Amino acid sequence: MALRLNRRGAALAAAGALLAGVLVSPGSASAATVYGSTSSFGTTINGDPADVYYPATTASHKDWPVVLLLQGANVDKGFYAAFARKVASYGFVVTVPDHTRTVSDATGLYADALEANWTADWADDEDARSGSPLKGQIDSGKLLLAGHSFGGAAGLGVSTGLSIVPFTDSIAIAPSELKAAAFYGTNNAVPGTSLVLPVLNNVPVALIQGSVDGIGSPADSLTTYYLLAGTPKLFVSVTGANHYGITDSQNPAGAIPDSSAQTLSQSVSVETIGRWTAQFLLAQLGDSAAKAYVYGGGDPADTDVETKYWK
Repeated sequence: MALRLNRRGAALAAAGALLAGVLVSPGSASAATVYGSTSSFGTTINGDPADVYYPATTASHKDWPVVLLLQGANVDKGFYAAFARKVASYGFVVTVPDHTRTVSDATGLYADALEANWTADWADDEDARSGSPLKGQIDSGKLLLAGHSFGGAAGLGVSTGLSIVPFTDSIAIAPSELKAAAFYGTNNAVPGTSLVLPVLNNVPVALIQGSVDGIGSPADSLTTYYLLAGTPKLFVSVTGANHYGITDSQNPAGAIPDSSAQTLSQSVSVETIGRWTAQFLLAQLGDSAAKAYVYGGGDPADTDVETKYWK
């Protein structure tokens, strides 16, 4: 069931009262253009190995915005292939870097908020690079973020315009190209406490959350949604998905395993998370069909999700 929160309803929710809002009437599940098959290639972004996915199409319009996926802690970029292809099929260039650094004396794959700046620079260079399959086809003025778990938390900082340790090795100021973000399995809770901090985001943010996530608390994710200061914002609960509903397989090697069993099939969860990510990002870029999907027909047409939004 989709709930559109008015300002009074949001204030009540923030105060801990029951949700207030009005029901959204089911409508046509309008969908943005999907380009079908995708292609990919390997590259480096600021020295980090990265996979790049993009639409394989003969369409005359090729001016694709860039989506940077910030990986979950110790989740190799290869585990996001299906998700990245799904997002790319909606008309995006999706970059998935592997970034290695040390966080709290542990060295591994940990996203850095500075990757947003590095990716913005890469997009400019790649659009002009002779021999690139994307030469002249990148809209380098539009950068979107996706993220998983730790990567999503790093992205929340970027959404405010400023990110700090431990989600970056140095202060990271968001690039001017940043337009919107969508994160999975992400919250702004302080580890070891019951405290969830407000997010003073200045770009639209979607939080997509598995209902049976045993690592990233669904309750903390929902509270984080209420404490997002900027709008539009969206919360999507994916019924039966756990922390690794976004990856190609459960409990990727090297990552902390989720002991909470996923009851939704892996292929369905990845497709669902990828679809809602792409539709939300397109909606924030002004796509009318995506707006109709996100703020109307998408929820009643998708039996695997429940949404809340404030636009």
